[in-house]
Amino acid sequence: MSEEKTILVVEDEPDIQELICYHLQKEGFATLKAASGREALGVIERDHPDLVLLDLMLPGVSGMDVLKTVRFSWGKTELPIIIVSARTDETDVITGLELGADNYLPKPFSPKVLVANVKALLRRATSPSPGGTGDADHHIAVGELTMDPDRHEAFWKDQEMNLTASEFSLLALLAASPGRVYTRNQIITGMRGSDYPVTERSIDVQIASLRRKMGEGGNAIKTVWGIGYSYQDKP
Repeated sequence: MSEEKTILVVEDEPDIQELICYHLQKEGFATLKAASGREALGVIERDHPDLVLLDLMLPGVSGMDVLKTVRFSWGKTELPIIIVSARTDETDVITGLELGADNYLPKPFSPKVLVANVKALLRRATSPSPGGTGDADHHIAVGELTMDPDRHEAFWKDQEMNLTASEFSLLALLAASPGRVYTRNQIITGMRGSDYPVTERSIDVQIASLRRKMGEGGNAIKTVWGIGYSYQDKP
């Protein structure tokens, strides 16, 4: 990440917004600000940030509605989005992840942990996915599945799938080593690095989302009970 990355901080509490921006700027990031959902959508459309930190409880358009618009109405699956919210009920966390958030951080938060999340997610989003059965350009081809990490494109039987950055990384990790069984902790480390505080539950949610998006191809992602998951080239 040699070039400066721009982070959009969507937060209606000025003190919290300033705190987040301060710590990001200290680490070399440029920051943009939005205090409402409507303002956030305008900034995303106009300024194309590299990553979004999204509060949920916003005036007017809620954070969840911002997420729905970005992921489904606009189809921006490649934009990394981290929810940062005081709403920590499991239902909210699962809903946010299912709508396409790449991670969910509860308030109050550690600024160091937040910055570590930002760095890890940007590193993953801008790095080639793990190699496997593919060419020198890191393409992955397993059975009916093909993936092009450079273009953030994934196809099942020539049908393109709209995957978030996290879903893409998860599928690439599993498909790069067909038949290998990964524990949830190994998946977390393989996707993000051990410094990335994502939960095992969020991996399960993203696996479920991947299976839905892949249709019949989702059967290739096998649950190994008591251990984790694997990708089989014959679903």
